[in-house]
Amino acid sequence: MTHLRQLEDQSVYILREAYRHFDNLAMLWSMGKDSTVLLWLARKAFFGHVPFPLLHVDTSYKIPAMIEYRDRLAREWRLNLVVGQNKQALAEGMNHEKGRVTCCTALKTEGLKQLIEAKGYTGLILGVRADEESTRAKERYFSPRDNNNEWNFRDQPPELWNQFKTSFPPDTHIRIHPLLDWTEINIWEYIHLENIPFLDLYLNKGDGKRYRSLGCAPCTFPIQSTASTVPEIIEELRATRVAERAGRAQDEGRGMELLRKDGYM
Repeated sequence: MTHLRQLEDQSVYILREAYRHFDNLAMLWSMGKDSTVLLWLARKAFFGHVPFPLLHVDTSYKIPAMIEYRDRLAREWRLNLVVGQNKQALAEGMNHEKGRVTCCTALKTEGLKQLIEAKGYTGLILGVRADEESTRAKERYFSPRDNNNEWNFRDQPPELWNQFKTSFPPDTHIRIHPLLDWTEINIWEYIHLENIPFLDLYLNKGDGKRYRSLGCAPCTFPIQSTASTVPEIIEELRATRVAERAGRAQDEGRGMELLRKDGYM
């Protein structure tokens, strides 16, 4: 519990630093476990109020339960929810059958860029964890992108002894990652500790399967699991050797690195 409170304190500090130093911030909310913990931390950091909009880039292929959960929490917590969509790509028939990287680039990366350009957001807060996927381990808490939102993962500013770089040239787009040091187990331990509402897609409902990571329905697959409670998920994770995103099609090969280099979440 002490370790969780230390992680919580650092994340709250980073959220407040971001709000202090950067104008026109927004936070991405995918409705998954990580971004929902991040949303919970933002509510803590600002005493129950989230002072920036919550963005969801809607590909139109999300599991329906995710959209219902999004809209319900947005109402209950009085969130400023902004939904963006690459309508032109969808109108032209973009879908997962054209290739996972092609589809994610069009519907997620380009959809996000369109939203940033339309609203003028200069910084985005994301629920990225270093342990989730290899390219995320190259991130910083305050991670610069160029004015096209592209990421040079080979040239990142040092962050030593909790000294965070918050001063950047005017045309720099900033990605802020308050959960960078959290692990998957930490996320579930914190959900259990704080009793955070989450999607029950993460739980086994009697068929021996559950989702471990959530994304678009055609490209996200459940894993074999009997875990039907959060404590059971935690115990399962302590023993597993299966990668967290093994059920995410876009992670195959160098797909995720290429997507994130070009501005993906």
